[in-house]
Amino acid sequence: MSEVEARLAALGLTLPEVVPPLAAYQPAVRSGAYVYTAGQLPMVEGKLPVTGKVGAEVTPEEAKELARVCALNALAAVKSVAGDLDRVARVVKVVGFVASASDFTGQPGVVNGASELLGEVLGEKGVHARSAVGVAVLPLDAPVEVEIQVELAE
Repeated sequence: MSEVEARLAALGLTLPEVVPPLAAYQPAVRSGAYVYTAGQLPMVEGKLPVTGKVGAEVTPEEAKELARVCALNALAAVKSVAGDLDRVARVVKVVGFVASASDFTGQPGVVNGASELLGEVLGEKGVHARSAVGVAVLPLDAPVEVEIQVELAE
């Protein structure tokens, strides 16, 4: 077990299987020393546990937990092309999309779920630049979607 996966286990988490693509794309691709993930939905065992807009059908707290699931799915996608999460030199960028009710403005707090998970699992290597964007709707009516870019050590 890698050090990163041992940290996940200490948090009571396991790396899931890579979420299969919903359309014509790959879950992650490598270009040189970088891995770019597709947007990861908070799928758990092939299903969305919650659907709807944050600030309406979904609470910000629920959405923050879902963002953690998205980040976990993103790490699984990274591992699928990197081979070992211990090769992650740093998380460079995180982009979070939050399906938001028209008056909801707490997108950064929701996406903190992903950022905090990456920090818990990767320590200083998990510190990153980030965008948190409110959108009208996401695929499958998901409340949140997260994509990450990581740099690998050779």
